Amino acid sequence: MKKNNKVKQTKTEPNFRLNQFIAKSGLCSRRKADELIKSGSVKVNGKMVVDMGIRVGLKDRVELGGKVLKPVQEKEYFILNKPKNTITSVNDDKGRKTVMEIFSKEMDIRGLYPVGRLDRNTSGVLLITNDGEITNKLIHPSFKVKKIYKVTLDKPIEGIHFEQVTKGVDLEDGVFSFDKAAILNDTKTVLGVELHSGKNRIVRRTFEMLGYSVKQLDRVFFAGLDKKGLRPGQFRKLRKKEILALKTIKK
Repeated sequence: MKKNNKVKQTKTEPNFRLNQFIAKSGLCSRRKADELIKSGSVKVNGKMVVDMGIRVGLKDRVELGGKVLKPVQEKEYFILNKPKNTITSVNDDKGRKTVMEIFSKEMDIRGLYPVGRLDRNTSGVLLITNDGEITNKLIHPSFKVKKIYKVTLDKPIEGIHFEQVTKGVDLEDGVFSFDKAAILNDTKTVLGVELHSGKNRIVRRTFEMLGYSVKQLDRVFFAGLDKKGLRPGQFRKLRKKEILALKTIKK
């Protein structure tokens, strides 16, 4: 009589071939895992499995000899050129498009999340990772992570205001100034600003206090990372030297 080896699986991301899941737990190689599956030694969600092609997710219960196996997740790092009209979060209760939806079309996203926040209508460099240690470092104000924005204003900036943005502007939560500022076009409507602050909407609030409306805001640099070669909505894995640079950032 043929055994029914169909297993009810959870709908979770990412999913692995069962032998890959077992190997990632550090128990054995994939080849050895195939042997264990074939021998009937493996259970998924309480049922014995002999199908080596089955796929499982991180919320599936995989057991070998009564021991529950959990794969060790590798640290992953991506840089995304965030497009406008996307929310910087894993999900949104209002149904708006999130940055993680860009990832889910092309890869498993389990455990990944955006580092810090960019406003819905702000574009540019956004780090996506599952490395909690690096995330905590980059968002903590004591590390003073460098950021550079390209700012497009609704009208030319006056000389007195251009000087003021690097000397100090009175905001509702205190005086703020950019570390550096530069005018990038002849009409004096496009500026580059450098800062280390992580305060909410700080760039927009600074110019609004001076009577300007920010028409476009694009982060071109964050913690040593830029978006060269990436169109809006595109992303890539960080290079080894970029990951090392993030890990060695100091206060």
